[in-house]
Amino acid sequence: MYFFGIGIHVFIAIFFAIHVVRSGQNMYWLAILFMFPLLGSLVYAIAIYLPGTRIQHGAQKVVSAAGKILDPNRELREARSAFDYTPTAQNQMRLAAALLAADQAEEAAKNYESCLQGPFASDPAIRLGAARANFACQRYEACILHLKMLREGAPNNAPEVVSVLMAKALAGAGHTDQARAEFEFALQKFGNFDTRAEYAIWAITNGEKETALTLKADLDQTISRWNRHNHELNAAMLARLHRAFS
Repeated sequence: MYFFGIGIHVFIAIFFAIHVVRSGQNMYWLAILFMFPLLGSLVYAIAIYLPGTRIQHGAQKVVSAAGKILDPNRELREARSAFDYTPTAQNQMRLAAALLAADQAEEAAKNYESCLQGPFASDPAIRLGAARANFACQRYEACILHLKMLREGAPNNAPEVVSVLMAKALAGAGHTDQARAEFEFALQKFGNFDTRAEYAIWAITNGEKETALTLKADLDQTISRWNRHNHELNAAMLARLHRAFS
């Protein structure tokens, strides 16, 4: 078993060594990998290999979620401290995002609106943040206005996110027909899981049972093919779906 363990370490090191050569990494990685097969492979995987794969996005979400569980207020504390020490526009943007993530939407909205008065008034990320914050505050018309401005000024910035948020804001403002039309547009244009799920939740909540059940059946087929990791990454949306249809 001992020799077998060593063999596995060496094979892993060889795998990463091939990646070093094919991807044009610095050759000193070869020395590290073969001098310290286990530790070298671990360091290379974290520093070089994983950031270049599709695994990265999911890993980042897991790390982020773990960080929030261990210290949920860390980013907000650090963002507020940075802004208090150096009240730049960049630090205010960071603070606004941290406040929104911490469900402090009112203060987040104020900070986003303040950012939009300065040199970053045309920044699409700030505009989208302001829309999200106003939505969280149930100021749906203000959210719609921000999203319209975003579509006019930066139509290629997160169009799927903008469309789904627009549909939800229209629904919140009581514009039912426009909300349905926006959801249909988002479904036909993008149609990913989150879009279908948001539309299904809206439909069942608004008594459009046939549409809701059709979407739910499609979602169930997608969910049935997921592994445990997919379920964990989408736990919040799955919980919302369950509550809406229960």
